[in-house]
Amino acid sequence: MSNETLNGMVAIVTGGGRGIGREIALAFAKAGAKVTITAAREMKEIEQTAREIENAAGAGSVHFTLADVTNEDDCLKVRDETLSSFGGLHILVNNAARGHKYIHDANPDQPMDFWNADTAAWKLIVDTNINGPFLMAKAVTPHMLAQGFGRIINIGATENTMQKARNAPYGVSKCAMESETLIWAQDLAGTGKNITCNSLAPGGATLTGMVYEPVGTRKLNDPAIMGPPAVWLASRQSDGVNGRRIIARDWDTSLPPDQAAKRAFGGPAITPPTDTATATRR
Repeated sequence: MSNETLNGMVAIVTGGGRGIGREIALAFAKAGAKVTITAAREMKEIEQTAREIENAAGAGSVHFTLADVTNEDDCLKVRDETLSSFGGLHILVNNAARGHKYIHDANPDQPMDFWNADTAAWKLIVDTNINGPFLMAKAVTPHMLAQGFGRIINIGATENTMQKARNAPYGVSKCAMESETLIWAQDLAGTGKNITCNSLAPGGATLTGMVYEPVGTRKLNDPAIMGPPAVWLASRQSDGVNGRRIIARDWDTSLPPDQAAKRAFGGPAITPPTDTATATRR
């Protein structure tokens, strides 16, 4: 893939200081994009990642800021700072999330059946993982509509995560994100603009700050697998791909990106209804 794949584009990657967000932000910058990365609290972390991005892509390639995606004012601040820093905005990656470890930490030595869940931890995960992507997408979509182009990439999960026992509310939140992706894709298709919404899932547990280190023979995905498919989804090479889920683990970097994408599709295709009145009544 050419290093100019995202040349001239500007991206926001929430939760961009580590793990999946860090790898996607690095991949975007190496592909030519300017990138804003956010974190809710960890300023040292995003400062370090910003230095890594500048070392890889040059001075002026990154802006970083503290922002809580559950706070609408913070989401608007991220949008405005990005536009001020780079003069544009084309891509949003909704990556910021809270993982199941918050429930574990709040309920030490308790089986993680839903009735044992700490209520405050449950609400924090749900607010971050469901409302956060909505608030960020709401903040940036009017700008994308005005320019006629945009890409929203929601970091999702596979059915196993959404259904397995003792994985609430994280699995619940990823079900909601899947629904957000499918509904937003149809809403955006109805605008007639080149704006898409897709989800990108690692395809299994991934080594990020949301999970514990591998135990025994358990092997976690390397978050770097998210970079190549994220760049493709963000680029104009993915024109017309809307309401799909890509499984990063299935992305074959030895193939041309379009072929790799076809092999990695793991979700439904959206066929926008032509009768929007009927769609509204459903």
